[in-house]
This record gives sequence, C-alpha cells and structure tokens, in this order.
Amino acid sequence: MANQNLTANKENAIAFYRTAYMGDPEKAVATYVGAEYIQHNPLVANGKQAFIDYFTEMARDYPGKSIEFVRAIAEGDLVALHTHQTWPGGDEYVTMDFFRFDDNGKIVEHWDSIQEIPAETLNGNLMY
Repeated sequence: MANQNLTANKENAIAFYRTAYMGDPEKAVATYVGAEYIQHNPLVANGKQAFIDYFTEMARDYPGKSIEFVRAIAEGDLVALHTHQTWPGGDEYVTMDFFRFDDNGKIVEHWDSIQEIPAETLNGNLMY
C-alpha cells in the first residue's frame, strides 16, 4: 500500500458522498472514483454505472433530503464516515460508510450500514 494522504482522503470521501447524495452522481464518480467500484451495499450492484443509476433514482424519488457529516476517520487506505440524514417526511437515519482508496487517492470500494433513528432511546444519547 502506497502512502495515503489521510486528510485528502477524508475530504474526498465527504465530497464524493455529498455530490452523489445531493443529485450529481455522474460528477461524483468522474471526480472521485478509480478504475473500479466494488459495492458491498446489497441494494446496489457493482460498478460505477450501478452507483450512478441508484443515486439518480434516489434524487428523483426523494428531493429535499439532507445530510450532515458528523465525523470522518481515516486510517491506511480506508475512510469511515458517520452521517445524519434527514429525508422528506421527517424520517432520520444514521449511517456509517467505509471507503477504500487506491494508490492514486481514488475511491474503489464501499461498505455501509444504515439505521433509522428511533423516537426514544433507553440511554438518551444521540446516535451521531
């Protein structure tokens, strides 16, 4: 593994996610993705075009959604993002995404987990 620029990787992971989420997945892929895009989210197929199709459909079906990047952690060739999403109708989700970067600082693999934020918690703490 080549030397990774952890600060740049964090900034690029956030910019990639924000750009796709807010409705321009083609730009996100063209700017931030490497030669391949391996997807581990079971609702999205492998590859760049599948990612573009998924986020294009999301932007069409759910306008008005927003995302807050709560924290970003980088180590080696990985970046982890912790986000707070608010969707139309008031549904809120916490997500944790992991991105693997290639030696050129481009994203080539993605894992994630998403959970709806419940109305009540036993501990009273936020999930993000």
